[in-house]
Amino acid sequence: MKNKILSLLMVATMAVGMLAGCGSKTNAPADNQVKEETPATEATAEPATEEAAGPEIPTELEHIKVAYMPNYASLATIVAAEGTGAFEKYGFDVELVEFADGPTIISAMESGSIDYAYIGTGAHKLCVQGRADVICFAQLSNADAVIGNTDMGVNTVEDLKGKKVAYSSGTSSEEILKATLGKANLTMDDIEAVEMDASAITTAMVSGKVDACATWSPNTLTIYNELGDKAVELGANKDFTDTDVSVSSFIAMPDKVKNDRDQVIRFVEAMYAGSDFRNTDFDQNCQYAADLTGLSIDSMTGSKLDADWVDAATIHELANNGEMLKYYEIQQKNFLESGAIEEEVPVENYVHFDIMNEAYDAYIK
Repeated sequence: MKNKILSLLMVATMAVGMLAGCGSKTNAPADNQVKEETPATEATAEPATEEAAGPEIPTELEHIKVAYMPNYASLATIVAAEGTGAFEKYGFDVELVEFADGPTIISAMESGSIDYAYIGTGAHKLCVQGRADVICFAQLSNADAVIGNTDMGVNTVEDLKGKKVAYSSGTSSEEILKATLGKANLTMDDIEAVEMDASAITTAMVSGKVDACATWSPNTLTIYNELGDKAVELGANKDFTDTDVSVSSFIAMPDKVKNDRDQVIRFVEAMYAGSDFRNTDFDQNCQYAADLTGLSIDSMTGSKLDADWVDAATIHELANNGEMLKYYEIQQKNFLESGAIEEEVPVENYVHFDIMNEAYDAYIK
């Protein structure tokens, strides 16, 4: 794959362009600086007043770097905003950059090399710790799964005891693995946990170097296709909806949220536009994602059930009826119980319901 792509957007007409190439994975040292907590505010912040016209669109496009992971859940809204011209409409010239996982993305953001990003549920623990802020809800995911290889003696969750299990630390891979182990009263101490990045997990599982794995789509699809009847699903997001939610979000650095609010709101407007198109033309959006990643169109269309895809109006409703607050509260509770975080903090410290509301009011005008 190429190292980076620059967005090529068609304006004046509504014809959508194809995306070319891929971004490059960036590694940056993590900054453990934790932002000072601010007093909790109401989760359902008042929408912007009717008179508010929204942020002014700059006359010259602003170059921003947006991080993604090479799977449809991560790309769906971003490529929709790119392919339909929404980024340019809201004043952005976008460079998309590929990463393996959320924690690596946040490290890159802390170094200043990334402006905005999509993260899965596991990386949200860093938001709880003050290292990044949620600026827009993306979706509830069903893309994660724990898969066993029956040829390696893994047919049930109980069979994982003492087995080599590949996972990616600090991501939704780790979260789904811990939840699945809990079904059999097992913990990470009961297995031989083998940490590796997402692409290595797929290779290790298919080659038989590990007995089981915890990963996400489209890697899960690849494993099922390669192993055939030998692959058995031991746990997935859908198995834990009563006690767990796999929340995905768009994030920015706390300083950007504080000092460049108008730009942040315009970015969220572009995400709303992307969400609406993604739900309108799934097939075209999958083509956008396939073109960007170089992955097969089948691996993208096979991801249709990987999430509960919501449009802009639904995101606004969730932000104001208390449901979205509950999602993040449950997520944080599970982080606390698993030891991923040491203390609970108000969700409003790092999830900006007010920005979602202000951006929505500007978006629908």
